[in-house]
Amino acid sequence: MKKSITIPFILQSILTPEEVQSVAKETDYEDKARKFTVTHLLQYWCVAALEQWDSYRSGVDHAAHSGLLAVHYSCFSTKAAEVPFAIFKELLHRVIHKCSRETRRKLAFPKELLLIDSTTMTVGKTRLPWAPYHGERAGIKLHVALRAQNGQPLQVVETLGSKHDGPMSEALTQPDYIVVMDRAYGKLERLDDFKIQGQSFVIRLRDNVHLEKPHALSRLKPSDSTILRDITCQLGTPQCRSKRRHRVVMFRDFEGRVIRVVTDLMQVTAEQIAQMYKARWQIEVFFRWIKQHLNIPTLFGTTENAVYGQLFCALIVYVLLKWLFDTAQGTWPQHAILSFARFSRLFLLQNLPVEWLIQIQHVLFKRVSASIN
Repeated sequence: MKKSITIPFILQSILTPEEVQSVAKETDYEDKARKFTVTHLLQYWCVAALEQWDSYRSGVDHAAHSGLLAVHYSCFSTKAAEVPFAIFKELLHRVIHKCSRETRRKLAFPKELLLIDSTTMTVGKTRLPWAPYHGERAGIKLHVALRAQNGQPLQVVETLGSKHDGPMSEALTQPDYIVVMDRAYGKLERLDDFKIQGQSFVIRLRDNVHLEKPHALSRLKPSDSTILRDITCQLGTPQCRSKRRHRVVMFRDFEGRVIRVVTDLMQVTAEQIAQMYKARWQIEVFFRWIKQHLNIPTLFGTTENAVYGQLFCALIVYVLLKWLFDTAQGTWPQHAILSFARFSRLFLLQNLPVEWLIQIQHVLFKRVSASIN
């Protein structure tokens, strides 16, 4: 692989140093550093995620091999604690916007699916005293809205680990999408509000939610269908009951368990509703991937800026790799066909097949040319 095809180079083709400085100014942060700037910190965090550095100290030893500016580890840690993480959060959403694929695939559903869930990172409570979680653990959460169509995050919100998932869904929902969520988000009042607001949803119900006055919907049931019931009803007991009737679909998953989901969608089949909920597994795969490959469980710093800055930069790396993988796809010979996980690994090892290298260079050349023009 040519030395130029690295994460810092790709990052600079998407976000120029001038744009990074502009975002810093918008966040009211004055970058007075002459040597180690916000742009350098962004590059350090991104390479740290991809190469899975262990700490500030070990990171600066690896930096020179990655073509980064050589600094003392104390400079790295001080800058990480000083720079507001809001800068990296804004940069993440700018990268998401720039790397989003506008070409729409043929959808089997009336709208695109938006998968909403959260993941928690925990450490000893003395390490993050500002983020108490459970017992002797401290923790922080990332709440993510993930597009099922291309596996890219649409929006990310950070909170303490003790923050309940349910209320966060209101900050992540998008009327242009069908939101798909697990049981933690299925508060009855919220379901009524979604229906009033025109927010389409498919949400799993808790097992103890009572179904009041069920009415079966007429349907043609395919012979291989896993659907058990397709009804409309009110939800809950007299003490806490939904004001509106909702559609509830019950089906068996691949392990034979009975799943109950509630939805506002009436013009699609029960089988399609079940398929929408099963697509939620993609966000679980996303969380597992970033934790295994982007060093997210290894938090370098102890301040909010250092912790959240590291996490948002790790997500920037994911967005860039996924964008490269999707954009550079072609009709490859058998030896060059790669999964996303394999592509990421070979990219890190600088051992991608030559077909991929040529295509990536073409993609980046087009990106740089477009930014210049």
